[in-house]
Formats: sequence, C-alpha cells, structure tokens
Amino acid sequence: MMNLAAVFDRIPKFISFGAAGLIQIALIGLMVVDRVMILRTGVDVTLQTRPLDPRDFLRGDYVVLGYDISTVPTSVLKDEGLARSGRPVFVKLAPNRDGFHEAISVHAAPVDVASPEVLIRGHVVSGGRTLQVRYGIERYFVPEGEGRKLENARNQRKLTIVAAVAPTGRAAIKRLLIDGEPVYDEPWF
Repeated sequence: MMNLAAVFDRIPKFISFGAAGLIQIALIGLMVVDRVMILRTGVDVTLQTRPLDPRDFLRGDYVVLGYDISTVPTSVLKDEGLARSGRPVFVKLAPNRDGFHEAISVHAAPVDVASPEVLIRGHVVSGGRTLQVRYGIERYFVPEGEGRKLENARNQRKLTIVAAVAPTGRAAIKRLLIDGEPVYDEPWF
C-alpha cells in the first residue's frame, strides 16, 4: 500500500496548484452567494442608529454603527446564563409604532416567530443590567471621504438602516437612509 506522500508526489505540480486555486475561488464564490441570498431572500427590518463614542467614528473607510437593539435590558431575557460575554443569542424583533424594529425578547436558541416579528442572531459583548449585543452589521464601508456626512446624520439620529435578516438569523445591511431617503443601496454583487 502506497503512503499518501508518494501519491501526491506523482501528481504534476501544475495540477496541484490548479486544484488549490479552484478551491480558493469556490470558497470566495460561496461567501458571495451567501451574502446575495441574505440580501435577496431576507426579511427587511428598519433599525434606528444611535451615536457612539466619538473616538470610534471613522476608521479608515467605514462608519461604525450602533443600534437601539444593541443594548437590550436583561428583563427581556428568556433563558438563564445569556448575560455571559461571547454567548450567541437570538433576539426577537418587532416593529414599534414608528416603524423601527425593537428587541422584545432574547433567547439562547432559535424560537418561532409570527409575522411581523423577526429573529436576528447576535452575540453578547458584555452583560450586567443590560446586554450589549453585536449582530455583525456594526460597520458600513463607504467611498473615501464620505463617512463624515453619515457620522453627522448618525449623531443627529437621522441615519437609519434597512437590514435583510435571513431565516437563520444572519443579517446584512441592505440600505442606508438619511431622513428616510436612501443614500446607499448595497449591490447584490
């Protein structure tokens, strides 16, 4: 029986490099398709942004975003032990009278929701009287030099986002709005 190293030594190098290149291209393609599927099939939720510490305004070419749903009172916890940092959570959102989605409960595992409720997946950054939760939509990349306008709108609470939330709870930013008017639409490709 041949050992594995002898088998690989018999394969020409260009075939090995070609196979490695195809695997890398396939992995990148899977990431693109995953994002497109969230944006195409996800449920739209509108989130209110909030001002953040001025030391974190703009790092390079992206704007740091915080949301009202990022701070969740522990009174809405449905499962014990969720207040530990790094813990994955599922936050049930429902639209309020202003049309923005707000957190109504926090769970350790996915739960059933009824329309217009949505379940978004995040992870706990810190606990205490309130949970600080991150959803993977806290940064938005913008063309160079255009972040200041978004920062100012965010600090005046005029910046909102529309995020697509997939059935798995994964979210992606779909659109940025200032005073309800679209300023950036995320392309599918």
